[in-house]
Amino acid sequence: MSPKPMARPGGRSARVQESVHAAVRELQAESGREALTVPLVAARAGVTPSTVYRRWGDLQELLSDVAVEHLRPEAPPADLGSLRADLGAWAEQFLDEMASPPGRAYIRDALLGDPDGSNAGQCSAYAADQIGIVLARAAERGEAAPDAERVIDEVVAPMMYRILFRPGPLDAAYARALVEHTLGES
Repeated sequence: MSPKPMARPGGRSARVQESVHAAVRELQAESGREALTVPLVAARAGVTPSTVYRRWGDLQELLSDVAVEHLRPEAPPADLGSLRADLGAWAEQFLDEMASPPGRAYIRDALLGDPDGSNAGQCSAYAADQIGIVLARAAERGEAAPDAERVIDEVVAPMMYRILFRPGPLDAAYARALVEHTLGES
């Protein structure tokens, strides 16, 4: 099994990771995913193919790493003043991003190049961290709130199941209904 890159390496390692990730994103935009090869990515990134193979193992693991980095939230969830509003807005945004065609492609890539489950675990940790922020705000306001695992089980898990296995239309009303069900039983 090839070594996994660290979450946020420093120094040369960070520069290599960023240049290779940027090369993947650029080449995908220019030529499509199907045209990607390790030698093409390496040439664009200014590294040798052996650097890519040594760090990521193969193209699928590289695509998985790029996908996980893309799925990392860029900002904390919005603070709208109440648990219901905060969690509802977060759930809507999460569903919108994950159910979009690019979101589905990133989920697929994150899971396909993840033989040991570490990328899936990292994606789950991103969601848990965001939910934790929402729940901590609710606690600071004195609001009763479910624990993070319950929100994952009752809000995130059904959304992900439907995204992966029942890819019909999903909308904000579905996300809000899951939140209402979860908070109605708190």
